[in-house]
Amino acid sequence: MKSKIFAFLALLIVSGMLLTSCTNSAEEAATTDETVAEEVVEAEPLKVIHLVNGVLGDKSFFDSAERGIKQASEEFGFEYKTIEMGTDPVAWESGLADAAANEDYDIMIMGTWQMIGYLELIAGDYPDKYFMIYDTAPTIENCSNACENVYSITYKQNEGSYVAGVYAGLMTETGIVGVVGAQDIPVINDFIVGYTQGVKSVNADYQVLLNYAGGWNDPAKGKEQALAMYQQGADYVFQVAGATGDGIFQAAQETGNYAIGVDSDQATIIMDTNPELAAVIATSMMKNVDNSLYRALKLHLEGTLPYGTSEALGITEGGVGIAKNEIYLSLTPQEVIDQLAQVEADVAEGKIAVDTAF
Repeated sequence: MKSKIFAFLALLIVSGMLLTSCTNSAEEAATTDETVAEEVVEAEPLKVIHLVNGVLGDKSFFDSAERGIKQASEEFGFEYKTIEMGTDPVAWESGLADAAANEDYDIMIMGTWQMIGYLELIAGDYPDKYFMIYDTAPTIENCSNACENVYSITYKQNEGSYVAGVYAGLMTETGIVGVVGAQDIPVINDFIVGYTQGVKSVNADYQVLLNYAGGWNDPAKGKEQALAMYQQGADYVFQVAGATGDGIFQAAQETGNYAIGVDSDQATIIMDTNPELAAVIATSMMKNVDNSLYRALKLHLEGTLPYGTSEALGITEGGVGIAKNEIYLSLTPQEVIDQLAQVEADVAEGKIAVDTAF
């Protein structure tokens, strides 16, 4: 009888111990879950500012950057704000200083060589912030913190422009093509030397007409210069002039010729609103700013973006290329499409060395 009582008491003790253990484990798990939940609630979403030294609506460079940031925001769930500083360069330095000091942000993104000196001056003043700049790179000696919180992207626009030049050389019926640059500066000349080399690779005797419009937002000037080229016999004109290039498209339409767009797939962008104008943009040399910024923001969120460095993106990395939309496919013979595919492969593999202005 006693043995049965002892066994019963032992069972009660063990059961009590198990119950206490389970209760403690449940309480600890609940406490852990509450802590994690509190951390999730307290974690604030990433805040990004896109600082534009110009205005959106160029259907090219800045619009491409905006598109990439917007896509990343929608997919990764962070907040972003775009600040357009206008086209007057006098306002850009103060605009950056004001935004850096007074806006709520974790990352500030900007572009173009015009902004790099201003960024170099302030990056070290905000060690707890991150900066990204596209289409240029800082000189680390010019930053008080060696630009350790700056990530920069440059593009091998000479490579993409080489392919665009080969395209123009293969497609021209007059042996005369043109290119209009916004300004006589290294980054624009990098487009031009690549394009010229591409044209000449088809036929060394072909003529490449060149003019600089003197600005980025003057479609009337772009149209005037392109009309002069078409009147001299050019049948393809490459625009490397931002919104000024809108006038080049108009000139192509009026004269029954073709243009080559820049930075974005410009024909596709305007196809719905102005299909007649889109039809004269045979292709575009795309500087894939959108893809590069989407990639950078993704890597930042993953904790692997190499701040303090600059990356140069070319054909191999998908940083540049030509648009192969419906217009391109309808205008371009299959043998030209095949030749261009081989040219792209040869550039990517280093079999073709493309000239550069840098």
